[in-house]
Parts: sequence; structure tokens; C-alpha cells
Amino acid sequence: MRALQILAGPAALKRLRERGLQPSDIRAIPAAAGGPKGLILNPLDRFIFGQWLPRSEQVVHLLGASIGAWRMASACLPDPDAAVAELAADYIAQRYEHAPGKAPRPGHVSELFEAKLRERFGGREHELLSNPRLRLHVFTSRGVRALARDGRLRTPLGYLGAFASNAVSRRAMGGFLERVIFSDPRDRLPVPTHDYRTHHVELDAANLSRSILASCTIPFWLEAVDSIPGGPPGPYWDGGITDYHLHLDYASIGEGLVLYPHFQKTLVPGWLDKALRHRHRASARLANVVLLSPSPEWVATLPGGKIPDRGDFKAYGDDHDARERVWARATAESARLAEEFEALVRQSSIEALPLP
Repeated sequence: MRALQILAGPAALKRLRERGLQPSDIRAIPAAAGGPKGLILNPLDRFIFGQWLPRSEQVVHLLGASIGAWRMASACLPDPDAAVAELAADYIAQRYEHAPGKAPRPGHVSELFEAKLRERFGGREHELLSNPRLRLHVFTSRGVRALARDGRLRTPLGYLGAFASNAVSRRAMGGFLERVIFSDPRDRLPVPTHDYRTHHVELDAANLSRSILASCTIPFWLEAVDSIPGGPPGPYWDGGITDYHLHLDYASIGEGLVLYPHFQKTLVPGWLDKALRHRHRASARLANVVLLSPSPEWVATLPGGKIPDRGDFKAYGDDHDARERVWARATAESARLAEEFEALVRQSSIEALPLP
């Protein structure tokens, strides 16, 4: 039984068969939203950024939403292996005070999470943004019109409108939420963003931590981030709302491949598209994508037969020790994904499945 499955678009399939996969092939690495699901990719991230990718010299663009933004920002630090390992430890150990039978207050969650981001990135913004090869792009969602202000009644009603408009079309949701991408000022995002209403903002020391905080701000779980230096005014929420799995026009990059470590084999465009399965199918935009994901057979061997997810907070309740043990074990066992990838990239030819 293999732990790692490889899927690819048609152009990537041909290239893998002809010459395998080299670090010099990679032009971009996306990282999806998904909360605790991202833990299953931690050892794979550590190998890719700590050992494999440094064997090449080209510029590589890192695109992230929510936990994906946190993962990619960590990868840009001078010691990516250590930084990505710290991310997993921080995520597993998170605990929040709350009243009996109640969820933690969003303000409390935001306060503690922002403090953790400042601990990891505060004073290190220059190190991250001067990485000689990696270019970070942080995806966020900004409220407009009905969601132009955060409010106890206004926000739920605004998201109800966003849900209804998204059911008609993703573009229609732009009347409630806009995509704002905070990017390394040295290079623009290498893919077009005309598919959805978008603002581009340069990353700097003043907005780095705040943009990552915003990208991870799940509505109703954390407080909206009220404006970000350099960005358009308004409340900001999780980048996964507009770009859950970052299904972008990667084929437009041209030369090279896009390497996508992911926790599942399909790419869901936005968070509100999860129930709209007709939007999960692969498209021509993914022609040059190589997707790495855990096989269902291997996932069934993990604790509980599944990848860690946000539902575990409710399932384990105040038994934080039990949840942390399960998440730590799943993360440790996912070292198999990294080991199999390391063996795979030594091959001169790689067989992969087509993206579904």
C-alpha cells in the first residue's frame, strides 16, 4: 500500500513520463486552506523546502490561503525545515479558554493567534521578503457592500447573501467578497486573476503578519481583521472563502510545472463551493499541475481513519491532551508521504493518474 498518490494535468503527465520530476521544473507551489488538514502535509513540506527545492536555483512562487499562507510564509524563512516543524507544533498545541458548553470568544482566538504569528514572524519580515528564490503571495477575502462592516447581525446576513450569489456563479459572489492578494514586491503573481474581482497589494513589514492573520480568519471563529496597512479599507476574512484550494490558471505560467502538495485529489475553488461538486472537476487551467495527496487506503490507517480536521475540536471537547496526541501521531505518520516522494523524484520516469 502506497501512502502517496500522484495526479497530474495532461502536460504534466507527459513531462513526468519523459523525464521524471526535478526541483528545477517547479515554478509555483500552491497551499490550500483547510485548517488541521494541512498538518498531514507537514513532513512533505519539510522535505520539499528544506532539502529538495534548494537543489535548484530558479524563482518559485508560493501561493497560500489560510493555513496554506502560514505554511508558505514559514517556508520562506532562512531555515524552512525548522520553521515548518514549529508551525505543526504550534497548531497542534493551540488551546482557547471558553465558558462551559460554549465556543471560545472570537476576540480571544484572534488575540492568541495574532500573538503567535508575531512570535514567529515579528522582526523577521525582512528575512522572509528577501528570500533569494521564494516569492510569497497571501490570499485574503475582503468584505464589500453588505459585508463592508463586521457586525453581529450584518455579517451573518452578508454571508447568507454571499452563499446565495455563489450558488448562481462565483463571479456573482464578488458583490459581497473581493479577493485581495498580498505579494512579495519583487514579483507579481505569475497567474492572471481576471476570473474574480481582485486587488493586489505589496507585502512589507507592516502588513505581513496582519495579512497572514486575515488569511486564517475563519468567519465567526475569529474576529474580522479591520483593514490591513497598504490594502483597501474594510474587514478581512479567510482567504479560503474566495480561494479554498486555489484553482487558478496555472497553465498560463508556460514553462515549468506547478507542484501542489494537497490533502485530497480534487481542487474546490471556494469555501462555499464545497457542496457544488460540479465545480470540483479539473480544468485546462491545471494542465501543468503535479498534485501530491495521501491515498485513501493510507488515510484509513490513521487514528480515527481520517486526516485531522476542525471537527476534532468539538469531538474531543476539553480533552485537549487526547486531541493533541491524535494530531501529533497523524503528523508523525505522514513522514511516509515525504519518504515516498523522495524515492519518487529519484526516478527518470514517473507514472501518475490524471486529475479527476
